[in-house]
This record gives sequence, C-alpha cells and structure tokens, in this order.
Amino acid sequence: MTALDFTSVVERMAPSLRPAAYNLTRDSDDAKDLVQETLLKAFVNRDRFKAGTNLKAWLYTIMRNTFINHYNKVTKRSSNVDTTDYIQTHPSDDRMIAVNRASGDFALNDIYAAIDNLPEELRTPFMMYYVGYKYLEIAEKLKLPIGTVKNRIHLARKELKQELKGYAYAD
Repeated sequence: MTALDFTSVVERMAPSLRPAAYNLTRDSDDAKDLVQETLLKAFVNRDRFKAGTNLKAWLYTIMRNTFINHYNKVTKRSSNVDTTDYIQTHPSDDRMIAVNRASGDFALNDIYAAIDNLPEELRTPFMMYYVGYKYLEIAEKLKLPIGTVKNRIHLARKELKQELKGYAYAD
C-alpha cells in the first residue's frame, strides 16, 4: 500500500474513531486529542502496518494503547497519596465555597456524616478507594473478590449521591 493510499484510507476511517475515543475519555476535547494522536502515530508508524490486515482494528489498538498509556502516566503522577489509615483532609475545592466566599464547612460536615452513616461493609472499601487504593489492592487487603469490592464502592457512591443530592450541581 502506497503512502497516498494509506493516508486516504486512514482519513476516511478517522470519523469512526471519534465515538470510540469519546467512550474512552468521556470528554469531547480529550476525545479529539486522542483521535489526533492516534492518527499521528498511525502515520508515523505506517511502515509497521501489514497490508491485508484489518486497518480499522490496527487504528483502534493504537488508540486504546495511547489512552491506556496516558491514563497510566496521569495516575502515576497523581497517585502520591499517603495510604496510612484513612486520611481525611478538607478539600480546597472552589465548588465547596459559597458565593460570599464563606467556608463550606457545613457541606463537609454533611458529607462526613453521610459517609459515617454508610454500613461498614460499604464504608471501608469506599474510603480505601477514596484515599487512593486500587480495586485489586482493596480486594487483597479485605480478602474479598474484586467484583464484590467494585460493587460495594458503587453502592456506597450511589447511597452518598442520594444522601447528598441537595448539593448536586444543576447544569
């Protein structure tokens, strides 16, 4: 396949990459960046593509690997969390500050109360996940199947969302 043919076929497939990129990133700007980076890598590594194989699958593989590598890089950079017993800090998130710039302590108190009201079997995995443990680490520490850990964290988040729906943002 000539460089011109390759470029033509890849450009025709580019629009079909966007929905998959959005499914991975859940953000339209990040999805556009991911597609652009995928296409760039495909053009740079054109010589590695074997004619007669599935080009679309090759592009999806490049996109998935690019996303995973970026995700791993970001999580490594932001995972400097001290995992000693559940550290509770007061976030300095602007969303927790009222219009008059007053402290959002009342909201934090409600959040902490909602977390305290969770059943122990939901609260423990949720707090471990919150402070930075990965699902597999939680499963090993609590001696539970990973599916159970994921389910309990999901249920805890669902209960907290219901309990704290008064603080939900109206978009």
